[in-house]
Amino acid sequence: MYNWSVDEKKFKKENPKEYELWKMTQLINYGLGHEKLEKQKLIKAWPKIKDRLDPNARAYLTYVLWGKTPSSKDIIRNFWNLS
Repeated sequence: MYNWSVDEKKFKKENPKEYELWKMTQLINYGLGHEKLEKQKLIKAWPKIKDRLDPNARAYLTYVLWGKTPSSKDIIRNFWNLS
């Protein structure tokens, strides 16, 4: 993943914990590419990143990590029509 709007080297050096959360959020929301997430790291970071995630990705990951079936209000059926 390449992010053109953030100086990743500087961010990682100045605030490594927040960088790790930011990167995990970016990977989930915009695609993993060839990278993979570690399940234990994701579970540990979940309380801090869950509100930053795409609603559909959050519902899917909740199902994958804890087996909790999402309700219909958790899933956005038409991404472009949010009203």
